[in-house]
Amino acid sequence: MVEGRVRLSKKVKNGLEFLKHKRLQRIKSESSSGTSYLINMMARSGGDALRISASCGIRLQGNAGSFSRSNDASCENDVFSKHKVDKFDTSDLEWTEKIPECPVYCPTKEEFEDPLVYLQKIAPEASRYGICKIVSPLVAAVPAGVVLMKEKVGFKFSTRVQPFRLSEWDTDDKVTFFMSGINYTFRDFEKMANKVFGRRYYSAGCLSATYLEKEFWHEIAYGKTESVEYACDVEGSAFSSSPSDPLGSSKWNLERLSRLPKSTLRLLETAIPGVTDPMLYIGMLFSMFAWHVEDHYLYSINYHHCGASKTWYGIPGHAASKFEKVVKEHVYTNDILSADGEDGAFDVLLGKTTLFPPSILLKHDVSVYKAVQKPGEFVITFPRAYHAGFSHGFNCGEAVNFAIGDWFPLGAIASLRYAHLNRAPLLPHEELLCKEAMLLYTSLELEDLDYSLADLAAHHCIKVSFVKLMRFLHRALWSVMKSRACTSISPNYYRTIVCTLCKRDCYVAFINCSCNGHPVCLRHDIRSLHFPCGSYRYLFLRDDVAEMEAAAKKFEQDDAISKEIEQQIENGDDLYLYPLSNKLQTDVEDGYFPYCEINVVLGPDFAAINTMGQPLEHISSMNHGKFQPETNLEQVGSSPKTQVQRVANQVSVNGERFPEEVSENTYELSVSCLSREDHRSIHQDNVHDPVSRSIVDENSDSSDSPIFRVKRPFSKVEKRFGNDTISSKNSEHQVQLLDVM
Repeated sequence: MVEGRVRLSKKVKNGLEFLKHKRLQRIKSESSSGTSYLINMMARSGGDALRISASCGIRLQGNAGSFSRSNDASCENDVFSKHKVDKFDTSDLEWTEKIPECPVYCPTKEEFEDPLVYLQKIAPEASRYGICKIVSPLVAAVPAGVVLMKEKVGFKFSTRVQPFRLSEWDTDDKVTFFMSGINYTFRDFEKMANKVFGRRYYSAGCLSATYLEKEFWHEIAYGKTESVEYACDVEGSAFSSSPSDPLGSSKWNLERLSRLPKSTLRLLETAIPGVTDPMLYIGMLFSMFAWHVEDHYLYSINYHHCGASKTWYGIPGHAASKFEKVVKEHVYTNDILSADGEDGAFDVLLGKTTLFPPSILLKHDVSVYKAVQKPGEFVITFPRAYHAGFSHGFNCGEAVNFAIGDWFPLGAIASLRYAHLNRAPLLPHEELLCKEAMLLYTSLELEDLDYSLADLAAHHCIKVSFVKLMRFLHRALWSVMKSRACTSISPNYYRTIVCTLCKRDCYVAFINCSCNGHPVCLRHDIRSLHFPCGSYRYLFLRDDVAEMEAAAKKFEQDDAISKEIEQQIENGDDLYLYPLSNKLQTDVEDGYFPYCEINVVLGPDFAAINTMGQPLEHISSMNHGKFQPETNLEQVGSSPKTQVQRVANQVSVNGERFPEEVSENTYELSVSCLSREDHRSIHQDNVHDPVSRSIVDENSDSSDSPIFRVKRPFSKVEKRFGNDTISSKNSEHQVQLLDVM
């Protein structure tokens, strides 16, 4: 899903053309020294347009070679030119020595056995710093270079170019990252990077981290280096597949980590590159990764395979709001903010192209910690911990995301912020929470109580989050039924669907229209919905909702859980309510109480409808959330998508217009993880039969795509999911499927 193809400004195009011209001149002049292979690469690429990658600008890297510049054409339009940025004082670099080091852990081989068990153990202490470093007791028997050159025959990658300068961060001066148009082998990139380092320092390495840190910030502000290159978000892994490699065979092999028993992401049936599957990051002198926080506030783990060190800066999760406030007030100008408050800064930071010296954070009392990562070391970033950094020379790292039980409260905050910004989620938070909670409920029913203190703390987070979600959904269903807002009820066969209006992910229940084209979550005022295709509103509800409510009630029997829930209610915690705000709070005055019996009363227009299967007037009640039908629910939800009238322009929900693409029946609907068995049953029962389509230009590499905005070219991801989509021969309506569980 992409918000539109990103077009380069004339200023950017001129700067890039100038850079490519100078690069070709340099390549030709160095052909005698073994770099002529680049000429052929450029020729094969045809000098293809260097496109903005707001997505993979994730790790801000550029082309570290200094390119001498003549005073001829396009200097006034050159995006690489340096100028003094008054808001960042880099004249005095003594602040670099004032940043404290993050914790460093050196586990034994026994402690190193299971990464998630070990990370749970150190998290209470390490999370207070935002980042930590773990020194591996195992050594890779097969070097990363051998893996990428011999085990993965034909492995090549392209780089991204980063203008090596500071930015004003206003509408006239923002840093953007571009595709280089060059494909490298691992060895070719290493030769180029080492040549750049040697030309600058007359050395093959071994410069101190303290010296290079000051060099980096001085060079980015005043130096002659115009750009650097960075191969970020390269799909693949440099862990060896050899059974004789102790590190590659361990659970710390990042290709395996997301599927470990304690990993919440194991519940995703389809891989997400960069999240469940690792990606490679191959850098050179001063290649950078900008200030950013992980998608959905997930954990991240980064392993340093080989090469020069990296300097990391980390902000503790508890200081994230303060960090965003400083960025909003002292880095960004108001004209580039798309939203009010810290959400505006959060939105721009999602582009992962913002770099500024930590000195501005120290000046405003934001906690900052530092790590110098060497080969054989892991760096962990904790949920909601902003981080940034740079390379000291040629190196190769690998990273992946993960989540454990204590992530859910922070994941809920991230989902709420995405909804505020109307950004589609990358992960199905509600679905992951429900499935993890039900697995926990089952284990408790079996009295499998052999849990560590860390496990119990994670379980507490899962239980509290799940109870809050189920309380909201039960109250929302009660309100829908009491108001007679729906004309039919159908079983929800889908895994996760994204709300058309606020982009919240729905797993348990959602409302849809007669053409199945405008799914809406229960966080909106359902009675005020006026769909572009008509006014009928149908409720889709999971048939195991009763079991989920039973689990929530069981969890609430724990005094610690019930007390925390009540405390959060008193504090106005509405993470699962937005954008309905406090409207449902008034339901208490009408006699509502948690998990009360819900009478199913359908709308007055129901009798006139004959396109949704047999009537449901015989359904009498929902006892503890479970519908007790006297008719066959399998017949409900079958909707021939014909004779659908489109309503003209003035369509709104509480003043909020349906998106333009929705009013034209090309809606964004994400359906997660519908199994092949589910597909077959849906076809057999003729229930809700959407069509898959791509809403992304195959040639687009924009990182602003709502779902694949960060780490993955959409065209590649779509191929992964394409085999699991379902189609309808009779439907003109199209829907995007995301098969992520």
